[in-house]
Amino acid sequence: MAVQINPSILSADFAHLADEAAAVSGADWLHVDVMDNHFVPNLTLGVPVVESLRRATDTPLDCHLMIEEPDRWAPAFVDAGAGSVTFHAEAAAAPVRLARELRAKGARAAMALKPATPVEPYEDLLPELDMLLVMTVEPGFGGQAFLDIMLPKVRRTRELIAKHGLELWLQVDGGVSAETIERCAEAGADVFVAGSAVYGAEDPAAAVRALRARAAAAGERAAWTAGCP
Repeated sequence: MAVQINPSILSADFAHLADEAAAVSGADWLHVDVMDNHFVPNLTLGVPVVESLRRATDTPLDCHLMIEEPDRWAPAFVDAGAGSVTFHAEAAAAPVRLARELRAKGARAAMALKPATPVEPYEDLLPELDMLLVMTVEPGFGGQAFLDIMLPKVRRTRELIAKHGLELWLQVDGGVSAETIERCAEAGADVFVAGSAVYGAEDPAAAVRALRARAAAAGERAAWTAGCP
């Protein structure tokens, strides 16, 4: 699986989102953090901003919903232009039904796990997903320190993906930087959300390229990639 770098606009200048999207034109996706101040203690943006951002960039939008009642609200983000929508396992009432609804509407369906949520109870659900997100910080705020204790969970998730022969993307989000991305790739991640490591750089596009190169090199060295195309 090719490495993908998804800059998080949570670290961008919200007053100039169109320009900030253009600054990372080489990115695979733009990661859009949606928070409702209930599921997590922060409030960010919603459907209208996603609609505006979709009109402002050709880069596909990866919406991470840190909200209560995703079963009710997630489909609206597909209608707004999101190409991938991530809901939290801890918040979804019917995750299989929601994943199927998102796919039926033409988006990639993804599920996120908080740091304390194990992946094993969701093993049978993995074929219903296009991506699984392992949070490497507690969701809610950008700029947090990477939690190394999540790396074994990333490895276990990669093992489950291989066990079932799935073409499932494995995303990590939180504290991803030049100092941590190689460990994530070696553990099994192939999609990386980076906020301040990209938008805090003098040249965000160059930061995306550098992160991609580090992750790709580490992935090639990793045992889990043996035999992968």
